[in-house]
Amino acid sequence: MTRTVVITGFGAFTPLGADAPSTWEAMLAGRSGVHALRQSWAAELPVTFAAETSDPVEHLDRVTARRLDRSSQLAMVAGMEAWADAGFGLGADNPTDPDRTLVSVGTGIGGLHSLLGNWDTQKEKGLRRVSPLTIPMLMANAPAANLGLLVGAAAAVHAPVSACASSNEAISLAYDQIQLDRCDIALAGGTEGVIHPLPLNAFAQMQALSRRNDSPETASRPWDVDRDGFVLGEGAALMVLETLESALARGAKIYGTLVGAGISNDNHDIVQPEPSGRGQSQAMIKALKASGLAPRDIVHVNAHGTSTPQGDVTEAGSIATALGSAVDGVVVTSTKSMTGHLLGGAGALETFATVMALRDRVVPPTINIENLEPGLPVDIAVNATRTLGEGDLAALNNSFGFGGSNVAVAVTNQNVTA
Repeated sequence: MTRTVVITGFGAFTPLGADAPSTWEAMLAGRSGVHALRQSWAAELPVTFAAETSDPVEHLDRVTARRLDRSSQLAMVAGMEAWADAGFGLGADNPTDPDRTLVSVGTGIGGLHSLLGNWDTQKEKGLRRVSPLTIPMLMANAPAANLGLLVGAAAAVHAPVSACASSNEAISLAYDQIQLDRCDIALAGGTEGVIHPLPLNAFAQMQALSRRNDSPETASRPWDVDRDGFVLGEGAALMVLETLESALARGAKIYGTLVGAGISNDNHDIVQPEPSGRGQSQAMIKALKASGLAPRDIVHVNAHGTSTPQGDVTEAGSIATALGSAVDGVVVTSTKSMTGHLLGGAGALETFATVMALRDRVVPPTINIENLEPGLPVDIAVNATRTLGEGDLAALNNSFGFGGSNVAVAVTNQNVTA
């Protein structure tokens, strides 16, 4: 039995805003969330900027916040927003059946601040000063586990870790579990909070980051001739998935329909994408097959689009390969030009943007393009929004990660009531 899976709640805590509506508004306005870092430690680094959020602690009670790593704090804020947006309460006000409720939240790295902070404490202040909560704060499944406790998810709590593909893998997993009738409702997405001198320097030493220290806001420029690397970001995005039957029965607003996903691996290199883009294309082709969509049905692709010299070109080619001649009618964008790269949180944030683009029939721009890479086989939304047509619309969102992980998620504007 095929079950229709709809999206009934969104939450986002991002460099563009402290909630989903403000994040979407900023995307449509083409606003950059990248800025110079104000921390004293940043000055000595080769890269002195990032895409930071505001302080998530301001949205949590103090006791809860102190027990969570930043990655979990970000996830909790976004998760609470998504849950409330779907019309659900917490505790005694939560109407969901725990045995039919699931959480699936990906992260690429996990509780890095808790790990490194407690290591510093141990070195500087002694063994007994290390927090007894260090392990439950740093473990990669902590964001998922804490959200599971919050919403009463007893069906399962999943925490996929596949680098920058983690949150789209989490969404795919939640979709599959609903299809397998193992749950009716899922809170799914991803989070990352690793703006810290070690990862910033480590990514810089890999030559992965842009070094436009004199112009942070324009540093993330996918498909621009002068792109020189991605911008590290942080944040979280969560969504409530449920069966159409459940959503209609309770009169929930519906943002869109999740119709399938495709997963592949490059099997090529731990960091670099396979040059032909075959693995990326396979993820998109699998997503189309799983969803029953044809290439001609796709009107929009929210690309992984990280602003790296090789990655952007490879992805443009892989999109063209997957969609064939139908690519001529497809608008491609990268919202990372505004948000930076949220690593394990990126896919969920970009799936949110993809669903909203279909709902509102407008594609956010790829900002900061001064000289478009010549010869691209795809149509990029260069520095301006693009309007989509009438009727039923379908789109893909791509997420690719270190280790060769590729995930494409397929969504439509069918069943929209929001």
